[in-house]
Amino acid sequence: MLSSPPCTLFSVMIFADLKLSQRLERAEATASALFAEARRHAFPDCGACWTEVAGAYAIFDGVASPCTQTFGLGLFEELNSDTLDRIERFFFDRSAPVLHEVSPFAGTNALDLLCRRNYTPEELSSVLYQPLLPATPAIPSGISVRICSSEDAALWNEINAKAWAYDHPELLDFLIETGAIFSAREQCHLFVAEADGVPAAAGALCIHQGVALLAGAATLPEFRGRGLQSALLAERMRHALAIGCDMAMMVTLPGSSSQRNAERNGFGIAYTRTKWRLRTSLAT
Repeated sequence: MLSSPPCTLFSVMIFADLKLSQRLERAEATASALFAEARRHAFPDCGACWTEVAGAYAIFDGVASPCTQTFGLGLFEELNSDTLDRIERFFFDRSAPVLHEVSPFAGTNALDLLCRRNYTPEELSSVLYQPLLPATPAIPSGISVRICSSEDAALWNEINAKAWAYDHPELLDFLIETGAIFSAREQCHLFVAEADGVPAAAGALCIHQGVALLAGAATLPEFRGRGLQSALLAERMRHALAIGCDMAMMVTLPGSSSQRNAERNGFGIAYTRTKWRLRTSLAT
């Protein structure tokens, strides 16, 4: 909770338009591209890489990685068949599925072209935003939040992996590897929240040109429902403002508890984004 009303979109009016979408999508694209670079640094033979095509970032982080997709398709230049040919070849050459996160500001012509090119919608996500303004977070009693030093990276990774793996324990090893790469990524700040002195939740903050992307937040199951996520959210936003950011963003599933928590803390929905998948994954 905050001791004063949360900063809302009504405090400083920033319209949800093409310009804002370009800014938000570029921030997430950059975070994903830097993740792929961190993976390549850790595993030089993994083939992780990215490229820019007509303003969109096409990222390959491994065949099964959620980062393997594009961001910004049709936002910076009008989408056409030549652009799709070049991007599809990038993924075909790596035997990867072709996936695009597409903002509605790409326009109906882009969506029509994707339909004609044998794409199908696969997932929806809410892109939320909030201007960063000074506010005094009131952290609940017994909870503290701190930014991690390099010595804390292993602790952050352990909390993050165990929290996310609670419902899927078979993914623990994968999450530990992914978390280690996450913590090595450039322009990324890690945070740990403690409950009565016990490390209980983790969150991350990725920075790009004044936009603070709030990601990677998870709480160990035995500590849920105690306000740790709200405390993490408030502290990350305070830190982002202190280092010069003017905008915060989050991406959630529509109607999820994460979206509700974000809206309770002053975020508004900029737009609902659609992930499109090419039905034919490999070149024929």
